[in-house]
Amino acid sequence: MAESISDSVDTTSADTTTIGVRVPARDEQLVMLRALAETVSLIADFGLDEVTDIRLALDEVATSLIAVAVPETTLGCDFDYDEHRMTVRVTSMSMTDTLRDQEGFGWHIVRTLTRSVDVLQQPYDVTSGGYPTEVEFSWYRGGADGA
Repeated sequence: MAESISDSVDTTSADTTTIGVRVPARDEQLVMLRALAETVSLIADFGLDEVTDIRLALDEVATSLIAVAVPETTLGCDFDYDEHRMTVRVTSMSMTDTLRDQEGFGWHIVRTLTRSVDVLQQPYDVTSGGYPTEVEFSWYRGGADGA
């Protein structure tokens, strides 16, 4: 069965770029998401340590969302960056009304590596059979504290 992956590049202003991808919400897609995070971070001219941190944060978030994703749904991942910061937004349709283990070690790493982490979950969507879920985190040049 062929998988459909769509991507887009959107320049929302002269200084901001958004790149997005939608993939099946399955573990085997993590390799591609990691590679995309690394590529986008390098294009955005982040340092190698920053690239690694962004990739690690995305990996943890995407893994958590895939673990509770409604079968046969997609995972969306958007990177929005300018000369000062990058914001990553990961979306999915969740089978549960909470993301499990947000107090665990992996989520601690996400909170440590990023400036902010926001989790937004909408009420159950009967049509989609799950809870629309979005996790957004931001990274600022010079590290999570903006220094």
